[in-house]
Amino acid sequence: MKKLSEEKIIKLMNKKKIRSEDVEIFKLWNKQCAACVDTLVESTDIPKGSKLSDISRKSVVSSLSDFAAKGIIPKFCIVSLTLPKTISKKQVQELSRGFSNACREFGIKLLGGDTNQGIEISIHVVLFGTAKNFIRRKGAKVGDIVCTTGPFGYTSSALEIIFEKRKSTKKFSRKSKNLFFRPKSRLGFAHKSINRITSSMDSSDGLSSCLNEMSKQSKKKFLITELPTNEDVKEFSKKNGIRLNKLVLDGGEEFELVFTVMPKNLKKIYALAKKNKISIFEIGHVSKGNGVFFDDGKESFKITDNGWQHFR
Repeated sequence: MKKLSEEKIIKLMNKKKIRSEDVEIFKLWNKQCAACVDTLVESTDIPKGSKLSDISRKSVVSSLSDFAAKGIIPKFCIVSLTLPKTISKKQVQELSRGFSNACREFGIKLLGGDTNQGIEISIHVVLFGTAKNFIRRKGAKVGDIVCTTGPFGYTSSALEIIFEKRKSTKKFSRKSKNLFFRPKSRLGFAHKSINRITSSMDSSDGLSSCLNEMSKQSKKKFLITELPTNEDVKEFSKKNGIRLNKLVLDGGEEFELVFTVMPKNLKKIYALAKKNKISIFEIGHVSKGNGVFFDDGKESFKITDNGWQHFR
Protein backbone atom coordinates (compact mmCIF):
# COMPACT_ATOMS: atom_id res chain seq x y z
CA MET A 1 0.00 0.00 0.00
CA LYS A 2 1.31 3.45 -0.93
CA LYS A 3 2.17 5.57 2.12
CA LEU A 4 -0.14 8.53 2.67
CA SER A 5 1.36 11.99 3.20
CA GLU A 6 -0.20 14.80 5.22
CA GLU A 7 -1.00 16.62 1.97
CA LYS A 8 -2.77 13.56 0.49
CA ILE A 9 -4.79 13.03 3.67
CA ILE A 10 -5.94 16.67 3.59
CA LYS A 11 -6.93 16.27 -0.08
CA LEU A 12 -8.96 13.15 0.75
CA MET A 13 -10.75 14.97 3.58
CA ASN A 14 -11.20 18.22 1.63
CA LYS A 15 -13.78 17.08 -0.93
CA LYS A 16 -14.90 20.64 -1.72
CA LYS A 17 -11.33 21.49 -2.83
CA ILE A 18 -11.22 24.57 -0.59
CA ARG A 19 -7.83 26.30 -0.54
CA SER A 20 -6.21 25.78 2.85
CA GLU A 21 -5.81 28.79 5.12
CA ASP A 22 -4.36 29.24 8.60
CA VAL A 23 -7.77 30.19 9.98
CA GLU A 24 -11.29 29.29 8.86
CA ILE A 25 -13.54 32.27 8.12
CA PHE A 26 -17.32 31.84 8.28
CA LYS A 27 -20.55 33.79 8.74
CA LEU A 28 -22.58 33.45 11.94
CA TRP A 29 -25.78 35.42 11.42
CA ASN A 30 -24.49 38.88 10.40
CA LYS A 31 -21.02 38.44 11.90
CA GLN A 32 -17.92 37.29 10.04
CA CYS A 33 -16.16 34.90 12.43
CA ALA A 34 -12.78 33.20 12.56
CA ALA A 35 -11.72 29.92 14.17
CA CYS A 36 -8.69 27.67 14.13
CA VAL A 37 -7.51 24.52 15.86
CA ASP A 38 -3.97 23.33 16.43
CA THR A 39 -2.76 20.06 17.92
CA LEU A 40 0.37 19.28 19.90
CA VAL A 41 1.28 15.63 20.58
CA GLU A 42 3.86 14.46 23.12
CA SER A 43 5.69 11.91 20.94
CA THR A 44 6.14 14.24 17.94
CA ASP A 45 6.14 17.74 19.44
CA ILE A 46 7.48 17.62 23.00
CA PRO A 47 11.21 16.94 23.61
CA LYS A 48 11.90 14.99 26.80
CA GLY A 49 12.57 17.19 29.81
CA SER A 50 10.38 20.06 28.54
CA LYS A 51 8.60 22.25 31.07
CA LEU A 52 4.91 21.46 30.72
CA SER A 53 4.00 25.11 31.38
CA ASP A 54 6.12 26.07 28.34
CA ILE A 55 4.43 23.36 26.27
CA SER A 56 0.89 24.45 27.14
CA ARG A 57 1.83 28.09 26.47
CA LYS A 58 3.38 27.08 23.15
CA SER A 59 0.17 25.26 22.13
CA VAL A 60 -1.72 28.53 22.56
CA VAL A 61 0.96 30.55 20.69
CA SER A 62 0.77 28.02 17.85
CA SER A 63 -2.90 28.83 17.27
CA LEU A 64 -2.26 32.54 17.91
CA SER A 65 0.34 32.52 15.14
CA ASP A 66 -2.31 31.28 12.70
CA PHE A 67 -4.53 34.21 13.71
CA ALA A 68 -1.59 36.59 13.37
CA ALA A 69 -1.10 35.44 9.77
CA LYS A 70 -4.64 36.65 9.08
CA GLY A 71 -4.24 39.88 11.07
CA ILE A 72 -7.15 38.86 13.32
CA ILE A 73 -7.27 39.23 17.11
CA PRO A 74 -8.74 36.11 18.78
CA LYS A 75 -11.09 36.58 21.74
CA PHE A 76 -11.89 33.13 23.11
CA CYS A 77 -10.09 29.83 23.69
CA ILE A 78 -11.20 26.21 24.24
CA VAL A 79 -8.72 23.49 25.19
CA SER A 80 -9.09 19.72 24.80
CA LEU A 81 -6.58 17.62 26.74
CA THR A 82 -5.70 13.95 26.44
CA LEU A 83 -3.59 12.82 29.41
CA PRO A 84 -1.98 9.51 30.37
CA LYS A 85 -3.18 7.73 33.50
CA THR A 86 0.26 8.18 35.08
CA ILE A 87 0.23 12.00 35.01
CA SER A 88 0.73 13.65 38.41
CA LYS A 89 -1.18 16.45 40.11
CA LYS A 90 1.91 18.67 39.85
CA GLN A 91 2.15 18.08 36.08
CA VAL A 92 -1.54 18.92 35.58
CA GLN A 93 -1.09 22.12 37.60
CA GLU A 94 1.92 23.01 35.45
CA LEU A 95 -0.08 22.53 32.24
CA SER A 96 -2.92 24.59 33.67
CA ARG A 97 -0.56 27.40 34.65
CA GLY A 98 0.79 27.56 31.08
CA PHE A 99 -2.70 27.85 29.58
CA SER A 100 -3.83 30.49 32.08
CA ASN A 101 -0.67 32.59 31.74
CA ALA A 102 -0.78 32.45 27.93
CA CYS A 103 -4.42 33.54 27.79
CA ARG A 104 -3.67 36.37 30.23
CA GLU A 105 -0.56 37.38 28.25
CA PHE A 106 -2.50 37.69 24.99
CA GLY A 107 -5.86 38.92 26.32
CA ILE A 108 -7.87 35.79 25.48
CA LYS A 109 -10.73 34.42 27.57
CA LEU A 110 -10.34 30.70 28.34
CA LEU A 111 -13.89 29.31 28.19
CA GLY A 112 -13.21 25.68 29.13
CA GLY A 113 -12.74 22.46 27.21
CA ASP A 114 -12.61 18.69 27.53
CA THR A 115 -10.38 16.09 29.22
CA ASN A 116 -9.71 12.55 28.04
CA GLN A 117 -7.47 9.63 28.96
CA GLY A 118 -4.91 8.34 26.47
CA ILE A 119 -1.42 6.91 26.16
CA GLU A 120 0.35 10.31 25.95
CA ILE A 121 -0.21 14.05 26.34
CA SER A 122 -2.14 15.56 23.45
CA ILE A 123 -3.32 19.18 23.41
CA HIS A 124 -5.91 20.70 21.06
CA VAL A 125 -6.33 24.48 21.25
CA VAL A 126 -9.25 26.15 19.49
CA LEU A 127 -9.34 29.95 19.14
CA PHE A 128 -12.31 32.09 18.09
CA GLY A 129 -12.70 35.71 17.05
CA THR A 130 -14.49 38.06 14.69
CA ALA A 131 -12.99 39.43 11.48
CA LYS A 132 -14.09 42.49 9.54
CA ASN A 133 -11.08 42.03 7.31
CA PHE A 134 -8.28 39.47 7.00
CA ILE A 135 -5.12 38.66 5.03
CA ARG A 136 -5.09 35.64 2.72
CA ARG A 137 -2.27 33.30 1.78
CA LYS A 138 -2.87 34.28 -1.83
CA GLY A 139 -2.73 37.89 -2.93
CA ALA A 140 0.95 38.48 -3.68
CA LYS A 141 1.40 40.87 -6.63
CA VAL A 142 4.24 41.22 -9.13
CA GLY A 143 6.76 43.66 -7.66
CA ASP A 144 5.85 42.94 -4.02
CA ILE A 145 8.68 42.53 -1.53
CA VAL A 146 8.87 39.22 0.38
CA CYS A 147 9.57 39.73 4.10
CA THR A 148 9.72 37.88 7.41
CA THR A 149 9.06 39.20 10.92
CA GLY A 150 12.27 37.77 12.31
CA PRO A 151 15.33 35.56 11.78
CA PHE A 152 15.20 31.84 10.98
CA GLY A 153 17.49 29.00 12.01
CA TYR A 154 17.39 29.23 15.81
CA THR A 155 14.64 26.67 16.45
CA SER A 156 16.19 24.07 14.14
CA SER A 157 19.54 24.76 15.85
CA ALA A 158 17.87 24.17 19.23
CA LEU A 159 16.66 20.76 18.06
CA GLU A 160 20.14 19.91 16.79
CA ILE A 161 21.57 20.86 20.21
CA ILE A 162 18.91 18.91 22.14
CA PHE A 163 18.80 15.72 20.06
CA GLU A 164 22.18 15.57 18.31
CA LYS A 165 24.29 17.20 21.08
CA ARG A 166 25.76 19.71 18.64
CA LYS A 167 28.51 22.12 19.76
CA SER A 168 27.45 25.66 20.65
CA THR A 169 28.22 28.49 23.02
CA LYS A 170 26.09 28.73 26.18
CA LYS A 171 24.67 32.02 24.94
CA PHE A 172 23.60 30.59 21.57
CA SER A 173 22.18 27.43 23.15
CA ARG A 174 20.12 29.45 25.64
CA LYS A 175 18.86 31.83 22.95
CA SER A 176 17.90 29.03 20.54
CA LYS A 177 16.15 26.93 23.18
CA ASN A 178 14.26 29.94 24.49
CA LEU A 179 12.94 30.70 20.98
CA PHE A 180 11.95 27.04 20.58
CA PHE A 181 10.21 26.59 23.93
CA ARG A 182 8.82 30.12 24.38
CA PRO A 183 8.04 31.48 20.88
CA LYS A 184 6.85 35.04 20.40
CA SER A 185 3.56 36.11 18.88
CA ARG A 186 3.46 38.65 16.01
CA LEU A 187 -0.24 39.31 16.56
CA GLY A 188 -0.11 43.04 17.36
CA PHE A 189 2.09 43.88 14.38
CA ALA A 190 0.01 41.81 11.95
CA HIS A 191 -3.30 43.31 13.10
CA LYS A 192 -1.99 46.87 12.62
CA SER A 193 -0.54 45.93 9.19
CA ILE A 194 -3.69 44.25 7.88
CA ASN A 195 -4.36 46.84 5.15
CA ARG A 196 -0.75 46.99 3.94
CA ILE A 197 0.18 43.32 3.64
CA THR A 198 -0.90 41.61 0.39
CA SER A 199 -0.41 37.99 1.52
CA SER A 200 0.76 36.27 4.67
CA MET A 201 1.36 32.86 6.24
CA ASP A 202 2.56 31.46 9.55
CA SER A 203 5.95 29.76 9.18
CA SER A 204 5.58 27.03 11.82
CA ASP A 205 6.09 24.23 9.26
CA GLY A 206 9.27 25.77 7.87
CA LEU A 207 10.19 28.65 5.58
CA SER A 208 10.48 26.46 2.45
CA SER A 209 6.96 25.09 2.99
CA CYS A 210 5.57 28.54 3.63
CA LEU A 211 7.13 30.16 0.54
CA ASN A 212 6.01 27.33 -1.75
CA GLU A 213 2.44 27.43 -0.46
CA MET A 214 2.18 31.21 -0.85
CA SER A 215 3.72 31.05 -4.35
CA LYS A 216 1.29 28.29 -5.38
CA GLN A 217 -1.79 30.06 -4.03
CA SER A 218 -0.80 33.45 -5.48
CA LYS A 219 0.22 31.83 -8.81
CA LYS A 220 3.42 33.86 -8.79
CA LYS A 221 7.17 33.24 -8.73
CA PHE A 222 8.99 34.06 -5.48
CA LEU A 223 12.66 34.97 -6.02
CA ILE A 224 14.58 34.86 -2.73
CA THR A 225 17.83 36.83 -2.72
CA GLU A 226 18.80 36.67 0.96
CA LEU A 227 18.28 34.16 3.77
CA PRO A 228 16.61 35.67 6.86
CA THR A 229 19.15 34.75 9.53
CA ASN A 230 21.87 36.13 11.80
CA GLU A 231 25.63 35.68 12.09
CA ASP A 232 25.44 33.43 15.17
CA VAL A 233 23.28 30.92 13.23
CA LYS A 234 25.86 30.97 10.42
CA GLU A 235 28.64 30.33 12.94
CA PHE A 236 26.70 27.41 14.50
CA SER A 237 26.11 25.97 11.03
CA LYS A 238 29.80 26.21 10.09
CA LYS A 239 31.07 24.84 13.44
CA ASN A 240 28.84 21.74 13.20
CA GLY A 241 29.03 21.10 9.45
CA ILE A 242 25.29 21.61 8.98
CA ARG A 243 24.08 23.25 5.78
CA LEU A 244 22.83 26.77 6.56
CA ASN A 245 20.05 26.36 3.98
CA LYS A 246 18.70 23.38 5.91
CA LEU A 247 18.65 25.24 9.25
CA VAL A 248 16.99 28.34 7.81
CA LEU A 249 14.65 26.94 5.16
CA ASP A 250 13.55 23.55 6.49
CA GLY A 251 13.44 23.87 10.28
CA GLY A 252 9.98 25.00 11.33
CA GLU A 253 8.67 25.97 14.79
CA GLU A 254 9.64 29.63 14.29
CA PHE A 255 6.07 31.02 14.40
CA GLU A 256 7.28 34.03 12.43
CA LEU A 257 5.18 35.56 9.68
CA VAL A 258 6.20 35.43 6.04
CA PHE A 259 4.43 38.16 4.09
CA THR A 260 4.44 40.23 0.91
CA VAL A 261 4.08 43.98 0.75
CA MET A 262 4.06 46.64 -1.95
CA PRO A 263 7.29 48.71 -1.95
CA LYS A 264 5.34 51.93 -1.26
CA ASN A 265 4.10 50.47 2.05
CA LEU A 266 7.49 49.34 3.36
CA LYS A 267 8.17 52.53 5.32
CA LYS A 268 4.95 52.10 7.31
CA ILE A 269 5.67 48.39 7.84
CA TYR A 270 9.08 49.24 9.31
CA ALA A 271 7.51 51.85 11.59
CA LEU A 272 4.93 49.36 12.88
CA ALA A 273 7.64 46.71 13.33
CA LYS A 274 9.78 49.12 15.36
CA LYS A 275 6.82 49.93 17.60
CA ASN A 276 6.31 46.19 18.19
CA LYS A 277 10.06 45.51 18.65
CA ILE A 278 10.22 43.30 15.56
CA SER A 279 13.10 43.01 13.08
CA ILE A 280 11.90 42.90 9.47
CA PHE A 281 13.98 40.89 7.00
CA GLU A 282 13.53 41.72 3.29
CA ILE A 283 14.35 38.41 1.59
CA GLY A 284 13.22 38.73 -2.04
CA HIS A 285 10.50 39.80 -4.43
CA VAL A 286 7.51 38.51 -6.41
CA SER A 287 7.55 38.18 -10.20
CA LYS A 288 5.61 36.52 -13.01
CA GLY A 289 5.84 32.75 -13.18
CA ASN A 290 5.64 30.05 -10.57
CA GLY A 291 7.83 28.28 -8.03
CA VAL A 292 10.32 29.51 -5.44
CA PHE A 293 13.96 30.17 -6.34
CA PHE A 294 17.05 31.42 -4.54
CA ASP A 295 19.67 33.61 -6.23
CA ASP A 296 22.03 35.86 -4.27
CA GLY A 297 24.53 36.32 -7.11
CA LYS A 298 26.84 33.64 -5.67
CA GLU A 299 24.63 30.57 -5.84
CA SER A 300 21.21 29.77 -7.27
CA PHE A 301 18.80 26.87 -6.76
CA LYS A 302 15.14 25.99 -6.61
CA ILE A 303 13.69 26.05 -3.09
CA THR A 304 11.60 22.91 -2.71
CA ASP A 305 9.15 22.20 0.09
CA ASN A 306 11.27 20.32 2.64
CA GLY A 307 9.64 21.68 5.77
CA TRP A 308 7.78 19.71 8.40
CA GLN A 309 5.02 17.37 7.29
CA HIS A 310 3.37 14.65 9.34
CA PHE A 311 3.60 11.15 7.82
CA ARG A 312 6.60 12.15 5.66
